[in-house]
Amino acid sequence: MIYLELLVNKHPNQAIRLWIALGLLAYLLLPWYAIQDTAWYSVLPQIFAGPDTANGLVQTVVHGRVWLGLGLVGLGLCAVSLWLPAGRSQSGWLLGGGLLGFVGLLASGFMIGARGWSFAALNTQFGELAVNQYGIGMGAFIALLALVMLTAFGLARRGYFKGDMFIASSVLGCSVLLLLFIAFPVTKALYGAFLNEEGHWAWSAIFERIGNERVWGLGCVSGGMRCGVAWNTLFLALLTATGTVILGTMMALLAERSAGPRVQTPLRVVALLPIITPPFVVGLGLILLFGRAGVVNQFLEYAFDLPPTRWFYGLFGIWIAQLFAFTPIAFMIMRGVVQGVAPSMEEAAQTLRASRTKTFFTVTLPLLKPGLANAFLVGFIESIADFGNPIVVGGQFSVLSTDIFFAIVGAQYDQGKAASLAWILTMFALAVFAMQRALLGKQNYTTVSGKGDAGIPMALPDGVRRVLNLVVYPWLAFTVVVYLFAFAGGFVQTWGRDYTLTLAHFNTAFGLEWGDFGLVWAGTAWNSFFTTVKLAGLAAPMTAAVGLLIAYLLARTEFRGQGGFEFVALLAFAIPGTVLGVSYILAFNVPPVELTGTGLIIVLSFMFRNLPVGVRAGTAAFKQLDKSLDEASVMLRASTLQTLRHVVLPLLKPALVAALVYSFVRAMTTVSAVIFLVTAENELATSYIIGRVGNGDYGVALAYCTVLIILMSAAIALIQFLVGERKLGRRKIGLKPPAIAAH
Repeated sequence: MIYLELLVNKHPNQAIRLWIALGLLAYLLLPWYAIQDTAWYSVLPQIFAGPDTANGLVQTVVHGRVWLGLGLVGLGLCAVSLWLPAGRSQSGWLLGGGLLGFVGLLASGFMIGARGWSFAALNTQFGELAVNQYGIGMGAFIALLALVMLTAFGLARRGYFKGDMFIASSVLGCSVLLLLFIAFPVTKALYGAFLNEEGHWAWSAIFERIGNERVWGLGCVSGGMRCGVAWNTLFLALLTATGTVILGTMMALLAERSAGPRVQTPLRVVALLPIITPPFVVGLGLILLFGRAGVVNQFLEYAFDLPPTRWFYGLFGIWIAQLFAFTPIAFMIMRGVVQGVAPSMEEAAQTLRASRTKTFFTVTLPLLKPGLANAFLVGFIESIADFGNPIVVGGQFSVLSTDIFFAIVGAQYDQGKAASLAWILTMFALAVFAMQRALLGKQNYTTVSGKGDAGIPMALPDGVRRVLNLVVYPWLAFTVVVYLFAFAGGFVQTWGRDYTLTLAHFNTAFGLEWGDFGLVWAGTAWNSFFTTVKLAGLAAPMTAAVGLLIAYLLARTEFRGQGGFEFVALLAFAIPGTVLGVSYILAFNVPPVELTGTGLIIVLSFMFRNLPVGVRAGTAAFKQLDKSLDEASVMLRASTLQTLRHVVLPLLKPALVAALVYSFVRAMTTVSAVIFLVTAENELATSYIIGRVGNGDYGVALAYCTVLIILMSAAIALIQFLVGERKLGRRKIGLKPPAIAAH
């Protein structure tokens, strides 16, 4: 890797040669179109054969798909640039060839499908096509990627992105990914909001669907029964975001500044427990505690003769459930931010005779503002997009996500209504995003610089520590109680009737037998278990890598359209998972990107659904790193890639752990985004559990959840071990400086 970096630095055209070669090899050695029902590498011996398996060159010359030649022409034009000096002349050939090839292949992919022309107007204008084409395969993907990289190199050679080819290729590559896998499918789904009942475009269609009392009513303010679903969603999201930020920050401060080593590990484990379980487990535990037949209602009836009611269902119940679900996200974000606060700044305040309390409120807390704002944004968007908790404990309290869910999967199947309501969620997310940027503005929160800082982090003021103890430890104890009630159902025969202890549910799901040919995975859950682990394991590192790269681009570079770039990266959180799943079906069911029914579409759904957490965690961490660290590395003639790899990444370990852990566990436990994407061959753990719950088999469902918790706890420990902790050269609280010998 280091040799490659040095080679690229020494030979400035080396990267251009590499991508041209990759593009040509993609045309020659790989199947151009996707191969259905089999792996692409299994048909490599047939790449010079028929129209289904042939490579790009054979498709162009032999099978009549002449439009594929645009990519070859584009690569050829880019090759001309190798004989020109770096500058505008070389840039012209790279831009011309890259854009011609990429835009030409992409446009032909959308215009020509499995039945010929994709649009009736083209069929009328040019007549029937003699040949058609299918979704892109590995050959087409690599060729398109090569053309995008070459286009980016052309922009760098023209002077954009300060001439840095790595930054240019990163920005352009990430932009293409965000447009293709977030903006395109979401836009295609939201487009339905402007189609009337006859399927024709009409501006008034969206207003007819959402401009009513059901959505915007203020009855609860004027003495009525309830408010509109939009106001319900907004109020709940503000409550949830505020609560998760407060609790997450308290946990982070207690873990990093107050608790001893023996308390820190259990504290972090219990704090992260809600994030490693399927969302309906928390709802079930809360219902067993506070539901009509729950323990609390039974006690109140026994002790005070109060009849059981449904007091827990509604706004309060959803809020408590979402606090359980989303506080761990705020904790992971804030833990890295608290670690990054430089002790020297606190020591300077105390040197000027400021008390610990005044230092905490005037120095420490203000330095946490980027993390607080990012955690609030993530909590807000998670709340408006969540439908699992509202559907379990919401009762008569309706929110936008549940209305969208029933509009899609209910008997009405009104995609236009679902799209119209999704527009409201998008506008809410955009408004909070804009307010966050206005709040932070251009202020500087740098706390990790290139200067040495071996100071001791300031111990928390006594009053603050007492408040944290009074809030955090009872909340963590409450968490343990909820989960004990929820998972007890996996170890009893039948909850509510027969409490005999048994392991029968685990044997049903994960039974092992010894057959004539060796070990037999006899349990009914093994297939979904292995599939989920495989797909989540593939998605997690890609999510973390792309998320942190986007965060680096947002925090360390400036380019036109940067605000839109950041918003598209966060757009997946603003859309309910059910809408994102349906968007993927609508967008990727036909050429040029034909993925429906494959495991890849599930991996992509995992990746881009969870991408914003990596972006926000990375952005908060980057705001604490002084740019002088990057500049010093560049002045020593290191490339941007070397600087990122050897200087920046070691200081981003908390953000990297947050992105890896969150993306893996959410991929293992997500429901809404993939419920429409699973197939018999690619059944996931959550779809298996939902099926069991639907059949009333709660014991097996909860037994499966117990196994998932054990697995993901081990995965978190492994990720922490492999990535390690960030080393900032600071002493721990309570450690005295070494004695200095007298001379």
